[in-house]
Amino acid sequence: MPISRYKNLSAVLIIDSILICLSFYLSHQIRFDFQIDKNTHAICLELLPYVLIIKLICFWSMDLYKGMWRYTSINSLLDVVKAVAVSSGLIVIYVLWRYRFQGVSRSVFFIDFCLTLMFVMGFRVFIRICYERLVQKITIKELIGYFRNRLKKNQQVIKRILIIGAGDCAEKIFREINDNAAIHYKVVGFLDDDVLKIGRKIHGISVVSRIEELEKVGQSLKVSEVIIALPTVSAKRMREIVKICKDSGIKFKTVPGMGELINGKVSVNAIRKVEYRDLLGRQPIDLDTEQIGGYLSGRVVFVTGAGGSIGTELCRQICRFDPGKLVLFERAESPLYEIDLELKKNFPNIEVIPILGDIQHKEDLSKVFGLIKPEIVFHAAAYKHVPMLENHPWKAVENNIAGTENLVETADKFCCEKFIFISTDKAVNPTNFMGASKRIAEMIVQNRNLIGESKTQFVTVRFGNVIGSVGSVIPLFKKQIKEGGPVTVTHPEIIRYFMLIPEACQLILQAGAMGKGGEIFILEMGAPIKIDNMARDLIRFSGFEPDVDIKIEYTGLRPGEKLYEELMTDQEDVIPTCHNKIMIFNGRKVDLEQLNGGIETLRKEAEKRDIENIRLQFKKIVPEYISHP
Repeated sequence: MPISRYKNLSAVLIIDSILICLSFYLSHQIRFDFQIDKNTHAICLELLPYVLIIKLICFWSMDLYKGMWRYTSINSLLDVVKAVAVSSGLIVIYVLWRYRFQGVSRSVFFIDFCLTLMFVMGFRVFIRICYERLVQKITIKELIGYFRNRLKKNQQVIKRILIIGAGDCAEKIFREINDNAAIHYKVVGFLDDDVLKIGRKIHGISVVSRIEELEKVGQSLKVSEVIIALPTVSAKRMREIVKICKDSGIKFKTVPGMGELINGKVSVNAIRKVEYRDLLGRQPIDLDTEQIGGYLSGRVVFVTGAGGSIGTELCRQICRFDPGKLVLFERAESPLYEIDLELKKNFPNIEVIPILGDIQHKEDLSKVFGLIKPEIVFHAAAYKHVPMLENHPWKAVENNIAGTENLVETADKFCCEKFIFISTDKAVNPTNFMGASKRIAEMIVQNRNLIGESKTQFVTVRFGNVIGSVGSVIPLFKKQIKEGGPVTVTHPEIIRYFMLIPEACQLILQAGAMGKGGEIFILEMGAPIKIDNMARDLIRFSGFEPDVDIKIEYTGLRPGEKLYEELMTDQEDVIPTCHNKIMIFNGRKVDLEQLNGGIETLRKEAEKRDIENIRLQFKKIVPEYISHP
């Protein structure tokens, strides 16, 4: 046993001994109104050593000294109750045997039971409180410093805030605000939709009213800011709450949805301004964490495109499941550097390996796989901008198709356990080079298992657009609004499926756990959103009126762009899974010889930079591809 452990144990034993003696002595004083006769006092002192020994033996035998007192919990306190009850019972038996209760008051032992329970439990709770406040070794100086900070915070000029919500999230936010002297907030009340909570208190602060009464309550309590602490609120209710906040004229912020909170940890640092993605709904994803952990925990996980929008969030989510190593494979230097720093800071116990590389270089891939030996591969690297690839289709061939083929062959060669390919709804009945290239990549991945020759489980996950990705429509709209407009929409009827990045990545991990090889999983994207409505919502959300303060201009569909995206073709059959947000589509099996021959021809045409021949070759491999030259 380490010396520090002996010191801690000795200190607790000494303090417990003092508390036990004090409670037994006080129980006599209380029983006799602090006027004890000599005979009773003599019996008390005579019994005291036996009481102390019996209680310490019971405490020790019932493992009260094996726990870490800084983590005292309800179960720990229940153990204290059991130990005190048993020891008190044994003391009563001893007194009955020795004294037959002659000259000994029976009520003393009941009072002693209550006092011992209160003192011992209170001491352990005090230890936990001190550790939660100080998170380090406790000294008198530090205790004085803590209470001095609390006094200093009370004397500072601080913002009076209301918290919307009166659940677990609101309670955690309140505790952090209340305990941290560096946070210049003072919570003066809670608002909640649940009328049963109104009038009740959280740590002494009242749930004062319903959310609709924000303006009235805010004025009466002189509130300067509101925090929305409802991480699972519906889209409709979130929109209503945001409108109430705007109408009240009070500044407001929010706690992100649970999908954005790594490990589900709520903290003041996570609080941010309300953004458009918050208006889409915040229902948490139901994940089978045991199933996901089963294939990620302790494994060497390899992520391509680790610096991209999907790749970075995938890495964050993967780290939740404690991989043995996480390999970040990315060809863009700055994004790779940033995500490497972030992960090493937030997950110091995980070995993160950044590799500056390109999936187009097969020899480099082989060297990396031979050295690191990945077990699980997530392939998120891709060119994705439709108009850009319409002008440079050879890049779609070199990166999205040839790069995927290189990675698939390398993963197969080194017998990786799983390969999860991230695809897009644009691969369905494609009308552009980007979608067609992703469809061919799907064929490469899927057929690796369908021909029955690979030991690796190759899985495809297909979904639509994600909110907030680099180059997506929302950042563009926000920039145009900031510049005073106009906001450009390609067509008044264009619609798209949208999903939050954390939500998409969580479902990718779940689908990866479910895949056995050869499947195309599709994520349930909800109702499609009209881009025109999205633009108008963003304008209003920014405090302007569409077509009055900020104009909307329709520019026409861009090359290769469709009015609406599909999630499946007529040739694919839907198979439900055990997860309500994940489905399986069985696509048509492709002739591998024809596919490989077509890819080889595509490679040659890409070298020539011949757009028309590339287009013709795409049509041969993907018959449903409809080009718009």
